[in-house]
Amino acid sequence: MSFAEYLGLVAGFLSTVALVPQIMRVYRLKSAREISVLYNASLLLGIILWMVYGIMLGLVPIIIWNIIGAALTCLLLLAKLKYGR
Repeated sequence: MSFAEYLGLVAGFLSTVALVPQIMRVYRLKSAREISVLYNASLLLGIILWMVYGIMLGLVPIIIWNIIGAALTCLLLLAKLKYGR
């Protein structure tokens, strides 16, 4: 694996893991009132587009982290639906 691929893996890890504390907070407090649906829907769309881009170019780090990022963003959107009131 090249340095660029390692860099992509680390960058993807850090960007994706940034969602975890927010998800944990929402589920722990059972409150998602302050979560923006528009922001998270836009984020999910961007992540999906990045994933398609990665698939088209065969860029494994982009594919892997965007699949995980999409799943985490979906969890946050589900939490908003469940606890958003």
